[in-house]
Amino acid sequence: MYPTRILRAQPHGEKPNITGFDIRKFAHSAGQPRYDPWERAEAWRYTGQFSRWNRFKGAFPGLGIATVAFVAYLGYEQLFLKDEHHGDGHGEGHH
Repeated sequence: MYPTRILRAQPHGEKPNITGFDIRKFAHSAGQPRYDPWERAEAWRYTGQFSRWNRFKGAFPGLGIATVAFVAYLGYEQLFLKDEHHGDGHGEGHH
């Protein structure tokens, strides 16, 4: 039988699969695996120093210390390094 006759014989709507393989039935019958033989071998990737949080922390070493130092400098500059001439206007006697 010709594949075109099989395709024409089906009602319009979903296109039939001429191989007879239905991926939905296959996925439903497969379901979730009851036992993963590699589960124990892969567990180290998600625990300890390789956990998501620890990988994120290690991506930017020194960022926390640098942020605190920068904020401390901004506070020091705001409090102690005031520009005495700021806002006076630049008149003739200034220069």
